[in-house]
Amino acid sequence: MPDTAPHDVLIVTGMSGAGRSTVANALEDLGWYVVDNLPPQMLRPLVDLAVHPGNALPRIGAVVDVRGGRLFADLAHIIGELRGRASVRVLFLEATDGALVRRFEQVRRPHPLQQDGTLLDGIAREREQMLEVRELADIIIDTTEFNIHQLATTITEVFAPQGTADVSVTLESFGFKYGSPTDADIVADARFLPNPFWQSELRESTGLDAAVSEYVLAQDGAREFLDSFVAMLQPVLRGYARENKRHATIAIGCTGGKHRSVALIDDLAAHLRGLPGVAVTVKHRDLGRE
Repeated sequence: MPDTAPHDVLIVTGMSGAGRSTVANALEDLGWYVVDNLPPQMLRPLVDLAVHPGNALPRIGAVVDVRGGRLFADLAHIIGELRGRASVRVLFLEATDGALVRRFEQVRRPHPLQQDGTLLDGIAREREQMLEVRELADIIIDTTEFNIHQLATTITEVFAPQGTADVSVTLESFGFKYGSPTDADIVADARFLPNPFWQSELRESTGLDAAVSEYVLAQDGAREFLDSFVAMLQPVLRGYARENKRHATIAIGCTGGKHRSVALIDDLAAHLRGLPGVAVTVKHRDLGRE
């Protein structure tokens, strides 16, 4: 029997060019009923449909954006109103100005708020209009470094059915020299451990290799860090579940994202997979980049 819980109403919004169409397609592939370019005022009957007993649309996604013109100004108020009646999640997509400009130039289309100005003028206007809605988001995904396939994969990881999981956790390793992941909820730093890069026999290996993993985990403080980190995360994840935050990204970084962070993330995944109600996905963002 399909799950008709009201938390299966998802509002997809965010910056133009950040990937809303890709997200809509990915959700449809997962069996969601998706409505694109929905005026915010139509969210009320949509939620009524989602929570109605016996409805045939248990998972509904609504793409809402500035194409709604003046109607969009009511979105933040309507989200607050709907959360008083049902459990509604908001997914906000964003990207850097440079990434958005490149995408608009590739498709040779103007920004919907560009008017007589430049692309950057339109992006700036949209960011200002989106500030209040962004503050209400349950999930924020920065798509700057994503192609359409990577974004679709991320949506599948976040929104695919997770059985009885209360929280879906993405564990991500990364290299600080390539920048911290902007969509991470919690970030930890593994650079307090000796770098296997300086061991000639380990330099070309990665944290996925047993020799590197054993080296990293044998260092002073490594096991203490992991044990403490797991202990800290348990009440956090329970709190996320209580607050209906169904997805969290937890990242650990090292210099290049090849050795220490990879080994620690894999070990952390083994610990978190043993927790009740937690579904874990592992992502090594910068592995193979060097």
